[in-house]
Amino acid sequence: MIKASKVGAIIVAAGRSERIGGADKLFLPLGGKPLLAWSVDICGECNLIHQIVVVLSEGNLQLGQKLVKERSWSKAVVVCLGGKRRQDSVRQGLNKLKGCDWVMIHDGDRPFLTSDLIQRGLKAVVEAGATAAAVPVKETIKLSGEHMLVEETLPRSRLWVVQTPQIFRFDIIVKAYQQVDEEVTDDASLVEKLGYKVKLYAGGYDNVKVTTPEDLALAKIIAKDRGKDACWNRLRCSPTDFRA
Repeated sequence: MIKASKVGAIIVAAGRSERIGGADKLFLPLGGKPLLAWSVDICGECNLIHQIVVVLSEGNLQLGQKLVKERSWSKAVVVCLGGKRRQDSVRQGLNKLKGCDWVMIHDGDRPFLTSDLIQRGLKAVVEAGATAAAVPVKETIKLSGEHMLVEETLPRSRLWVVQTPQIFRFDIIVKAYQQVDEEVTDDASLVEKLGYKVKLYAGGYDNVKVTTPEDLALAKIIAKDRGKDACWNRLRCSPTDFRA
């Protein structure tokens, strides 16, 4: 019998919310609870997740600690201070995890994390040691040069929009953060720079990232639909669904 591995979750939420008009998006109400609470709720309910770390900016640290008390999550949630860059914040989160074999990193401003996304990601990561949720590009993508002149039309069939969660073997992601200090926009990019292959798995078009007022408006529509779906709200991860 193969022993189940321990999985730590890092919810990265240390951004400055500049593109949403200065509002503190992580604590904006969404479907009856703060936006940040959506993803932490799912991690708390998922039996495959053993530790949860939420990384916040200095201005949000007290709000995060207050949220932990108010939500009374059954699983312990550690709130820690992030850094200037996203990767600095993830590094802080990694330092808070203890005895984990795998790490799931998720954007705190992607509220519609699901148990299914976690399960499928954990199954995919066993194969390559690194995986990221992604969806196929729907539109034609062109590469521009100077003066907005098209240099190349990229093959749409091979293009994917990468999301979170992104899941890694603990030693791989720690090594990436120790050895690579280039600025990147996602964790998988750091792992790729070390020469590791990252496996994509199916994310969801409703796994939106709330960055602009338009994103927030869409999130409110999705949250309303999710609230009506009692079956979705009852989804749970089973510890028998993942073995590594």
